[in-house]
Amino acid sequence: MKVGLVGYGTGGQNFHAPFITAAEGLELAGIVARAPATIAKAQADFPDVPIYASLTELLAAGVDMVTITTPPQTRRELVLEAIAAGVAVVADKPFAPDAKTGRELAAAAQAKGVVLGVYHNRRFDSDMQTLHQLIEQQRLGKLWRLHNRMDLDEPHTLEGGATGGLLRDMGSHLVDQALWLMGPVTSVLAHLDIVDRPEGATDASFVLTLTHSSGAHSYISSSKINYLSCRELRLYGEAGSYVAQGSDVQARDIFAGKRPANDRAGWGFEPPEHWGTLHTAAGYERIPAAQGAYHDYYQAFAAAVKNGSAPPVTTEQAIRVLEVLDAAFISAREGRIVAL
Repeated sequence: MKVGLVGYGTGGQNFHAPFITAAEGLELAGIVARAPATIAKAQADFPDVPIYASLTELLAAGVDMVTITTPPQTRRELVLEAIAAGVAVVADKPFAPDAKTGRELAAAAQAKGVVLGVYHNRRFDSDMQTLHQLIEQQRLGKLWRLHNRMDLDEPHTLEGGATGGLLRDMGSHLVDQALWLMGPVTSVLAHLDIVDRPEGATDASFVLTLTHSSGAHSYISSSKINYLSCRELRLYGEAGSYVAQGSDVQARDIFAGKRPANDRAGWGFEPPEHWGTLHTAAGYERIPAAQGAYHDYYQAFAAAVKNGSAPPVTTEQAIRVLEVLDAAFISAREGRIVAL
């Protein structure tokens, strides 16, 4: 299947292109880039892949699916253009600025018979895959609460303004992980830390308390300008607890110049020093890391396009994430719990 990549910034270069090329049966057939420096970067990485000035040109050249990973404020129009052309779409997160717009895009895809998926790739992190397996095996019994923390020492990557902020950025991932692991959310309590940026007031860190329909709770937090880097998962249940401090191994290796296509079997495993620990009445047990592989997302999406199965992250699931984010902004602004 021929894949077109729209946008070649940090996300396109590091979190999409290497995993498209690592997925079996997919071919990176075109890249949309306009800035001279971006074009040069794409040509250096993929000298044999055509560069197009617009999505319109890419679609005219012919592709089976496109990934939209341009800045958030541009995604709605590009997703709608691809849908109108009858081409399957992977939309980067957040795939819409709010749940209302998300429903609009989902309805357009359904009306056209186009597969639309959202790139919540961090379900495919090694630590997430490991914890998901423990939950499926019921190793912790009835779940009580999840603590999901990701602090990033990346002040330069904070997107400013009304469509930016860390809640829409990293919050999209962490909320999706909580919903995937713990189920639907019934209420949201949020605190946002706001900084002034040239583009406008921007949330640079957040803490969310989510109440799930099961009665369990998730405590989600992230920061980006506090010069702190820490990835930690804690899950408590009736039968014990699980604690892991990961290294974000796929991102670390990508930025170190490694590529999944060169070692598919060995890609994406947290090293032993970052394995999590399961604590139960029988004692504690180090849990070997499951494989994390973002290219598994692309292979599952391609299968959905080919055979009509559900994509790895559906628009319904992504809309539920947006509903939580919408509620979080209201909660932080008005200082109250928001019911869903």
